[in-house]
This record gives sequence, structure tokens and C-alpha cells, in this order.
Amino acid sequence: MLNKIKNFLYGFILVHLLWLYGTYFVDDRLIPSPFTVYARMDSDFLTSMLEHIGYSLWRLFFGLAISVALGLFFGLLMSRSKLFSKLLNPLMYFLYPIPKMAFLPVVMLTFGLGTPTTIAMIVLIVVFQIAVNVRDGINSIPVENYHTLITLGANKWSLFKDVTFPAALSQILSSTRVALGTATAILFITETHGTRHGMGFYIMDAFNRINYIDMYAGIVILSLVAFLLFLLVDTLDAVLLRWMK
Repeated sequence: MLNKIKNFLYGFILVHLLWLYGTYFVDDRLIPSPFTVYARMDSDFLTSMLEHIGYSLWRLFFGLAISVALGLFFGLLMSRSKLFSKLLNPLMYFLYPIPKMAFLPVVMLTFGLGTPTTIAMIVLIVVFQIAVNVRDGINSIPVENYHTLITLGANKWSLFKDVTFPAALSQILSSTRVALGTATAILFITETHGTRHGMGFYIMDAFNRINYIDMYAGIVILSLVAFLLFLLVDTLDAVLLRWMK
């Protein structure tokens, strides 16, 4: 964990040095310096941002929770049932590479504007990543692992609890870590349509008002929130999968 925090600090310093360096070549009205942006982030500004952060976090968590539940369910079906494997694998193979953001107008027509569309788009895109990784993770379990427990008298529940689920959990956390970046990007795009709350709305609203300092402040806060969520998943990985380390 300390190494990851150290890497974050190195990356943080490097990005800000590049940001500061860029301000010497571009009009500071278009790219204000980091000092100007951070000076804007006083207590009043952060208080006003809490509502937008709350809406974004709620949409993100709800979308990811549904994605994890469905991804685990379909991943287990595809890995443990020959019938469902024959039915779902071709569907996954066909739908997985399709750029699903193209379905945004369809989802907006179906679910309406605002929160339902944001959650639906996160699920539509992320669930495939999790389902495929869970399926592959379970299929990669050596058969000998099951045979050893069966000879010791383990029942189906014990096999699932002690072998299958730990492998699935490892893949879920790994997929969620990758999916966080994707889900945050989806969140940003969808929050610019039909809603007046959320980080995506705030950033684009500041852009439309030509208030670039507020826009950059919103980007910094969204990036920090995304990093903290990434760190949370890493912490869960370290705690729940301690046995793998």
C-alpha cells in the first residue's frame, strides 16, 4: 500500500509540473496555473461541491453494485453450466467489442434523462468486463483443486465457498479496479445530459459559462474522488484476498 501511495505522489508531482510548464506556453485564461485553481478551492467552494460529489458517488456505486452482481451471476453460469455457456458465450463474444456508448440515445429514450440513464450505461458497459473475467478466472481453476477437496468429503457448497468463490472474488476486484476508470468516464458523459447535479454537469456547466478556473477545479476533484475509489478497491483486495499474498 505504501508503494502505491508513493507512486501516486510521484505521479501527482509530475502531472502538476507538466501542468505548470504548460501555462508558460498557453494563455492562462485557457489553462490557469495549479496555484490559481487550488486557491479557488476554498471552504465555500468545497461545500457547494458536496452535493455534486454525492450525486456522482451514488450513481457510480449503484451502477457498479448492479454490474458486480450481474457479472458474478452470468460469469458463474457460463463457467459452470454447459447449457448457459452455449447460450451466453456467443452473445458475449458478439456484444463485448461493440462500442456501447453508441447506445446512449437508445438508453435515454428508454430510461429517460438523468440518474436512470447514467446507471443503465454503467451497467451496460461494465457488466461485460466483470462477467468475462469471472468466467475466465473460474475456468482457469485447476481441476485438481476440486478433486482434492472431494476426496476429503467436501460437498458442493464447500467447493463453491472454498474454491470457486475465492477465484471469482479475485476476478471481480481486479475487474472493478479496471472498470472504475471506465465507469467514471461514463459517469462524466452521461451527467452532461438531462441533469443539474453531478461532477460531469458541474464541469461542463463551468465550461459553458467560460469559467475555466471552476472547470479545472471540478476536474481536479473528480480525479481525486476516482483515485480514492481506486484506493478503496485496492484496500478491499488486500484485506479479502490476504490469503493469496
